[in-house]
Amino acid sequence: MSTPYPFTALVGQDDLRLALLLNAVSPAVGGVLVRGEKGTAKSTAVRALSALLPEVPVVAGCRFSCDPAAPDPKCPDGPHEAGGGTARPARMVELPVGASEDRLVGALDIERALAEGVKAFEPGLLADAHRGILYVDEVNLLHDHLVDLLLDAAAMGASYVEREGVSVRHAARFLLVGTMNPEEGELRPQLLDRFGLTVEVAASRETDQRVEVVRRRLAYDDDPEGFAERWAEDETALRERVVAARALLPQVTLGDGALRQIAATCAAFEVDGMRADIVMARTATALAAWAGRTDVESEDVRQAALLALPHRRRRNPFDAPGLDEDKLDETLEEARENEAPEPPEDDPDGGGPDGSGPGDGGGQPPEGGGPDAPELPSQQQGPDSDEAPAAPQEPAPTAGPGAGEQQPVRAAEPFRTKMLSVPGIGEGAAGRRSRARTEHGRTTGSRRPKGTLTKLHLAATVQAAAPHQKARGRSGTGLVVRRDDLRQATREGREGNLVLFVVDASGSMAARQRMSAVKGAVLSLLLDAYQRRDKVGLVTFRGKDAEVALPPTSSVDAAAARLESLPTGGRTPLAAGLLKAHDVLRVERLRDAARRPLVVVVTDGRATGGVEPVAQAGRAARLFAAEGVASVVVDCESGYVRLGLAGQLAGELGGTAVTLDELRADSIAGLVKNVQGMNSPSRRAA
Repeated sequence: MSTPYPFTALVGQDDLRLALLLNAVSPAVGGVLVRGEKGTAKSTAVRALSALLPEVPVVAGCRFSCDPAAPDPKCPDGPHEAGGGTARPARMVELPVGASEDRLVGALDIERALAEGVKAFEPGLLADAHRGILYVDEVNLLHDHLVDLLLDAAAMGASYVEREGVSVRHAARFLLVGTMNPEEGELRPQLLDRFGLTVEVAASRETDQRVEVVRRRLAYDDDPEGFAERWAEDETALRERVVAARALLPQVTLGDGALRQIAATCAAFEVDGMRADIVMARTATALAAWAGRTDVESEDVRQAALLALPHRRRRNPFDAPGLDEDKLDETLEEARENEAPEPPEDDPDGGGPDGSGPGDGGGQPPEGGGPDAPELPSQQQGPDSDEAPAAPQEPAPTAGPGAGEQQPVRAAEPFRTKMLSVPGIGEGAAGRRSRARTEHGRTTGSRRPKGTLTKLHLAATVQAAAPHQKARGRSGTGLVVRRDDLRQATREGREGNLVLFVVDASGSMAARQRMSAVKGAVLSLLLDAYQRRDKVGLVTFRGKDAEVALPPTSSVDAAAARLESLPTGGRTPLAAGLLKAHDVLRVERLRDAARRPLVVVVTDGRATGGVEPVAQAGRAARLFAAEGVASVVVDCESGYVRLGLAGQLAGELGGTAVTLDELRADSIAGLVKNVQGMNSPSRRAA
């Protein structure tokens, strides 16, 4: 809608509002990552923020928003003379999940560059976002190559477009704000670290607050302009406060005491690198300016840690981000006790070398923050204002079919697994598992362009143009190139796959005390799937039937949680598990035909229950072989006497079998037979 929802009309979400406002006060904080379930006003809050930002002075007519006080000497639209200019509202530029590289960094007309030697450059979203906000909704679903471009631009403050010797560079400094739903997958650690702050949001469980949310939203939908007008006075007051805090920011003092608390906190939570210390320092300074103070206090450091460290602390795979507040308080208290230096001999009152009192630079603020201290959003009373992100609770086991159900067992420690891949060359979403034709990777050939030319194959273009030079009347040493001569480079990289786990949870698995090792193996494969940017799904079978424990998703955390709470016991309906997996693949093929599946069956190969269970399992397995679905059977059979049923199942599936020991990356036997089996002539024919 043309009229944004007013920022001051947001209900609750105190941490979210505070984090956004701190970035408005100090863009050097580095942006915000907003994590939370759908329908929690994440996007609404971000869009409302842009209306609070002060106007931006720009050079008139410059497509790259150069500052007239200090124009970029390398601006493609330059050079500009200092001074003058005009003012415009701060921009909020949205980056769609499906955006192309050209849309993000800009498009260079390669045809004109080759034929005429002209750098015809059309700016992209990075240029539009310069000195404004770059908003990425569902940032965790962004393609890897776009993430890499964002990382480069955020690190260097500039965007570079280089193609076939033609180079364009422009400034790109922006406030990066991303929103995501953790159920749809996590972010790469490299991108996580680029966000200055992170907040977790959730819908309020307080009835009165939920009622107020609905009441305001309905009023806004009925009359956006009238609703915004009712909140105009509050918006103006908040905007003026942002401007005042920006003006006060250079005067804020970050004392040695506060710096020691910041360093001690980052060390205690074992964060990697020094970016966390820097972000905490900038955040604490912005908090003081927002509160109208010129000194950073201990409470500022504490609040800065809650916003800047949860996504940076070192944690185990599949652990939810968060911060132990008791540990944080203990760390800050120890730092305060150790920070008081011995008073100088010529200063009997214990004042600092600059004449400040012992409470400056990190002491406890007076109760209530002082009589004149402005109220922070994080200090507002509300049902969710003081809640920390809740730790995930292990769901209680539910009664399932079949007799002899056992309590869930904990998974063994995960390990690094060997590479499993789908044979052939696909064209699915970018990832790190199987070979695929992609926009990025090594060049393998050329073709005529279909639509806009993006990656020129120079040698193939010259070869196509060479035979026609005489007919085109070439003179001198130049080469006459026409549109029909241009060739698009074909590249080969890696794709992400749909890894569908079919896990045997029957009594035959649990009776031999193998379920812990089995869960550890599946957890290891899930970790591998996360690193390779796969989608995952989980089908389990036990008792009389099979169920889809987790539909295909990008959230391996959800799969790990379902696996941990998986009960065992009962008979082994192997055929039902395979048929359920076949149905899942059929539906997913309609949703995303380009993403190729890899089925991982975790079982000892036994089949019991029903009429002719072994024959039924064989018929179900042959459905996968007939459709050429890549499959691997993780053989969980143990003991001195082995029946080899998992190997027989792998043969029916047209795949290969691998034991739990062979699955480990440090195993010598490894998956040599897996690779040979998948690339055999019969397998390729399937």
